[in-house]
Amino acid sequence: MDLETRQLQKYLADAQELPAVLILKPVTTSTNDDVKEIALKGVQSILICSEKQTQGRGQQQRKWLSPEGNIYLSTLLNVQTPVDGRLSLEIALNILQTTSFKDLNLQVKWPNDLYYNNRKLGGILIEPISPYQVVVGIGINLLPIPTENIDQSACSLTEIGLLSPNRTQLIAELYLAVQQAGQWFNYNCYNLAARFNHHAAFMHELVCFDHAQGQTQGQFIGIEDDGAVLIQQDDQIMRFYQGRLKRL
Repeated sequence: MDLETRQLQKYLADAQELPAVLILKPVTTSTNDDVKEIALKGVQSILICSEKQTQGRGQQQRKWLSPEGNIYLSTLLNVQTPVDGRLSLEIALNILQTTSFKDLNLQVKWPNDLYYNNRKLGGILIEPISPYQVVVGIGINLLPIPTENIDQSACSLTEIGLLSPNRTQLIAELYLAVQQAGQWFNYNCYNLAARFNHHAAFMHELVCFDHAQGQTQGQFIGIEDDGAVLIQQDDQIMRFYQGRLKRL
């Protein structure tokens, strides 16, 4: 067992949250796929992290660029309430409260991205196994992403002030944040709208929302407690539960 794995085991054991399976890899196809394969064998607590993914993916099967040196982490989360779109918001909000992230002035772009000054720092992917069990994938940029490889503005922890990020500590904090988010979700995401809107990216800005019926443009005025996005056009407020929010 390598030193990083032993350090991570100790960190999580001290927090009384050591998973039954904990694996750190230099490279894998997809950490979400790795967790799903183990979960289907009946294991109830899993944490897998890789420095590189060859087939990483984001929402709606979009390719997630996964160059070497960043954090690509997946874990299994069991909840007592059937999963819905609020879970991703809870995970993002709990990540913002971790020791390493709480002073960075990060924002959450609905429904699953971490932003800093309108640049993407990381993202969350939730893939259900059952109504009460999901694989949660988190990607965080530790190092700068080459601009020619991406179609949106991105940033990394080293670029925004975390000059020497402790990889092991970050992995542990992200895992614990996911487990804590599960508890918030079990308690019906108490006061979700107020908590999310305080950290919402694009708040009160003109946005475009892509949805099944087409596109809607207007002012983003936050979310409701059930996770619905609120877009205001003149005196009309429209609510959406699925789609993609973009800044105009």
